Amino acid sequence: MIHIVAERSIPYLRGIAERVGRVTYLDNADFCPETIASADALLVRSITRCNAALLEGSRVRYIATATAGFDHIDADYCQRHGIGWSNAPGCNATAVAQWVLSALSGYALQSGYLLSGKVLGIVGVGHVGQEVERLAPALGLRTLLCDPPRAERGDEGEFVSLEEICRESDIITLHVPLSSSGAYPTRGMVGEAFVRSCRRRPILINACRGGVTQTEALLQGKREGSLRALMIDCWEAEPHISAELLAEAEVVSPHIAGFSADGKFAGSRMALGAICRHWGLELEGLMNWDEVPAPASPVIDLSGRSGEEALLYALTQTLSIPKRVGDRLRADATAFEELRKGYDYPREMRAYTIVGAPRELEDRLRRLDFSIG
Repeated sequence: MIHIVAERSIPYLRGIAERVGRVTYLDNADFCPETIASADALLVRSITRCNAALLEGSRVRYIATATAGFDHIDADYCQRHGIGWSNAPGCNATAVAQWVLSALSGYALQSGYLLSGKVLGIVGVGHVGQEVERLAPALGLRTLLCDPPRAERGDEGEFVSLEEICRESDIITLHVPLSSSGAYPTRGMVGEAFVRSCRRRPILINACRGGVTQTEALLQGKREGSLRALMIDCWEAEPHISAELLAEAEVVSPHIAGFSADGKFAGSRMALGAICRHWGLELEGLMNWDEVPAPASPVIDLSGRSGEEALLYALTQTLSIPKRVGDRLRADATAFEELRKGYDYPREMRAYTIVGAPRELEDRLRRLDFSIG
């Protein structure tokens, strides 16, 4: 029987992973060479650094992270020492897209800003960017796609330059990895030159990595009017975030856009499944979607609502960002990590049933993953 050492905070594993092997659960701070020495496999999140300092002298043969990102795994070390590894690509893509569209919906309802007919520039068209692209047209948004690496590879899709995104977009949403080298580095990409080149006073959304944006450039853009609004989940230098930027932004949250119950379950399932495949074990039937708790209020009533307002209202009912954590973050920026750890994972749109919707909106609601009752 294989021995798995798993991070205690990874949800949906208890009582299930034990059918695969012997499981030891540890807090992240307790991962060290001594505690993982006898492990055959590690099941981790992005806060556990899997490198020589942790792995040297252990019997670990496989590492599965229940996260889409994998920069916490030293891939070169693993390759040199015969350690397999896997991540969970796309597990939180819908969650981030839900955050983006819910943030826009709440802003539109409060400010009177019309989303229908606006141009949404998506910078980075990987798993998350593709989900935003899939869902956004249901709100009447027209999308422009910018992904230089994909364009260079000749991937399918119509890609435009970053300059065109800045020139033509009413809304710009960022979904790129954080990189400091290579042909297309993204660290500090949204700086003074980027902001000054924005022609349509766009709403700027960062739900990817904080280091992609430069705080001073965002503040200057907002104060000078180059940027209409800021919606920020990912912050430069987090968790020590800028109090000025916190005050200027219209929508704020503590890097939780990718946190949904659905995404967490998917990540856990993908990670445990990878371990099972590595050892030729059976996962089928061990983790089923009905184990994810239903929302507290799974029915959304749109009676008396019509048009764009009804669509926006439905989205805000799945994820009311200011109500959940935004106000608490504004009240105490030092609570950033505490708010992340205590966040109550929401369900994604597919967990909700819409009633009372005008018939002409039903198709658009289905395209947003809602069920119609």
